[in-house]
Amino acid sequence: MAETAFTADDFRPAAVTESAQAVARPSLSYWQDAWIRLKANRRALFSLYLVIGLSLFTLVGPLIWTVDPSLQDLEQISQPPGADRDATVVAPHRPWDGAPELPLRSGLSLAASPTTQSVRLVWEPLPDAAGYRLYRNLFPAAGGQALGLPLFETFNLREPSAGEREGATPRKNQRRFEDRLDLKPRSYYYSVAALDAQGQMTGDVHRLELTVTRVITAQEAEAMGLVEDASLLNPGDRIKLRAHPLGTDYLGRDLLARLMAGARVSLFIGIAAPLLFIAFGVIYGAAAGFLGGWPDQALMRFSDFVVALPFLLFMILLRVASGVQPGESGITPMVLAMVLLSWPAAARLVRGQILQIREEGYISASRLLGGGAPYLVLRHMIPNTLGVILVTMTFAVPTAIFTEAFLSFIGMGVAPPTPSWGSMCNEGIKTMLTTPHELIFPALFISVTVLAFNLLGDGLRDALDARMRSAE
Repeated sequence: MAETAFTADDFRPAAVTESAQAVARPSLSYWQDAWIRLKANRRALFSLYLVIGLSLFTLVGPLIWTVDPSLQDLEQISQPPGADRDATVVAPHRPWDGAPELPLRSGLSLAASPTTQSVRLVWEPLPDAAGYRLYRNLFPAAGGQALGLPLFETFNLREPSAGEREGATPRKNQRRFEDRLDLKPRSYYYSVAALDAQGQMTGDVHRLELTVTRVITAQEAEAMGLVEDASLLNPGDRIKLRAHPLGTDYLGRDLLARLMAGARVSLFIGIAAPLLFIAFGVIYGAAAGFLGGWPDQALMRFSDFVVALPFLLFMILLRVASGVQPGESGITPMVLAMVLLSWPAAARLVRGQILQIREEGYISASRLLGGGAPYLVLRHMIPNTLGVILVTMTFAVPTAIFTEAFLSFIGMGVAPPTPSWGSMCNEGIKTMLTTPHELIFPALFISVTVLAFNLLGDGLRDALDARMRSAE
């Protein structure tokens, strides 16, 4: 075979012409490349901004909106967002002597202006009525529907004796009533039904629809901190009550402040518990994958046993062992149950990664240079599984948040008065038909948070895992 002869001309650099193309790309680290890919995923990037916004809402929000989440505003109970906050100043309540302040109409009539202080009613006699029963309803009753909440009944009562107070009105003939039962600024439907001699309704009914206006006394306004000096207010003045941007709950507590306080509890559990059980799972899985052989099999069989344990039953046992009484918040048992039972998933993922990485050439080279087991695991193996760990973390956080919300909803987690999104949903579902905002807002925050972390986890998986990256 003939040898090829090389000359000096063969080793000259190629001439650069105008048609020559240079392909250049800046050198990027693994994390810089992952960030570029994450920014290209609009859903994941929006979810990241949403998570940052939730963090600011939780940490910075209470510094801006400084309302005490446990403070009760009894003048604005179960008020929806945007409700009228005006109140008219009136004199303190005095017992009613029965004299009407307004011109009476036929049937059921108002004796005075209806306010949240009292509603005074007077009605005309109904034919052949041996007694009367007064009802109040939030909705108009028609077509045989229930008339509402019975407030008052007079039936076959005796006339006052001669020894009783002179001038007393026989209650048998009393046709007036003052309603002071939990009045709110809204429309009410009153009905007066006639009763026969057996106490049954005859079918004759007087009806009246009215709208109650909110009032407040000068002393109440001063006690609530709305004014500094009650003497500056006169009957008829209009004042503004406290602002509640998202409304109030059934005890008059500010819903925005409670959502912020509940976020601290829900996100603390949703982030602290995954950090703990994923950290344990990483160490456990790394040890199993590095050791291999029978230690690996023994460790994995134990993780299979942990997976088989029922979470809710284990949670109940931990509550009993911790001495948590019914009605008390069981945050510690809940976090402990999550940590003890939720680590196997992270351990399996890390073990699989370690089994692959330990066969790499740089691991063998590090062993030849004298690297010990702790050095190999902590310096080379675990850092190369950070992508999987981070993705697992983003998927574990919404699962923990949803678990806390579910347990608090069924009364096994955070209990009132400590707010959390789950316990707020439990309170709001009781009045969801009349005041749906008490359920909608905490449920919306749970849904948005879980969705944001899930979408962020999808984006991180595509950005960090080379096998999941879309082809360019």
